[in-house]
Amino acid sequence: MKFMLIMRATEAGKKAYEAADFEQIINAMGAYNESLMKAGVLLAGDGLADDLSEAFVVDFSAETPIVTDGPYGETHELFNGFWIIQTAGKEEAVEWASRCPLGPGSKLEVRRVTEMSDFGEFSDNEYLRKEEGMREELGQS
Repeated sequence: MKFMLIMRATEAGKKAYEAADFEQIINAMGAYNESLMKAGVLLAGDGLADDLSEAFVVDFSAETPIVTDGPYGETHELFNGFWIIQTAGKEEAVEWASRCPLGPGSKLEVRRVTEMSDFGEFSDNEYLRKEEGMREELGQS
């Protein structure tokens, strides 16, 4: 099973991060990422830039999509980075998420990534099959 770990920070978390030793943060995250890799569960992951001047939102509630500058306005709606891991099940994903070296005021939202079996009777859909082929081509299956 694949899971996405979404790193979220509250205002308290942002303040704690700003007061922390940055090299210590890098070392802790590096060690965590290395442990995910050595265990063979890490598929992808990245942090997101703090500079929101290049961020934008595409709103599809109108006939023509509306693009606005910046991410969602509320800090609690923002996320700072993510990992995609592949584990035997939810319990193992919980174990890995619990080991993440985040401090007070930070949270990980963990969501299971969909699989072909989630699409039931539509799993033989032409475009779902094409997507499956693209994933294989990209080495993501």
